[in-house]
Amino acid sequence: MSTKKPRIAVNVWNAETRRRRREEFESAPKKAKRRQHTEGGSSNVFSMFEQSQIQEYKEAFTIIDQNRDGIISKDDLRDVLASLGQLNVKNEELEAMIKEASGPINFTVFLNMFGEKLKGADPEDVIVSAFKVLDPEGTGTIKKAFLEELLTTQCDRFSAEEMKNLWAAFPPDVAGNVDYKNICYVITHGESKEE
Repeated sequence: MSTKKPRIAVNVWNAETRRRRREEFESAPKKAKRRQHTEGGSSNVFSMFEQSQIQEYKEAFTIIDQNRDGIISKDDLRDVLASLGQLNVKNEELEAMIKEASGPINFTVFLNMFGEKLKGADPEDVIVSAFKVLDPEGTGTIKKAFLEELLTTQCDRFSAEEMKNLWAAFPPDVAGNVDYKNICYVITHGESKEE
């Protein structure tokens, strides 16, 4: 994929909102699309989103801002991650999340971070093509053991906890195969395909 997703976005991302944002963008008039593209994302981040989306991001921001001071701090992240079941997150990880912002993470910065990441998201066909390289027979599946080995030994390595979460979300079939097309669909659409 073209950009590394920030841990803060990965941990609190509402996939349904992302799917709706993509649909709204694709159905927007060309003039509006051109205006968004030329604005560069940072001149007025509020113009990048519909009012309902801004409200959803505000609700997410409020949940993360545990002490209600208007700034997401390392302690806020630790508390919200603990409430999501991620205990014992290292200080270094929390500091890395906070450093992804150019300064204190107020709501405008938070919204801008999501806007920037939306611009860098890969489409479904690009992600599927990357998986197809690992599937020479074209079955649409990859062996769990093979995928786990790749994800834990290459590039931005997955931790044991991340692997556990992956298998909980995308359990392999009885033969140990993982449906990577479903993974790609969920990454880009935020929900499983209806069988």
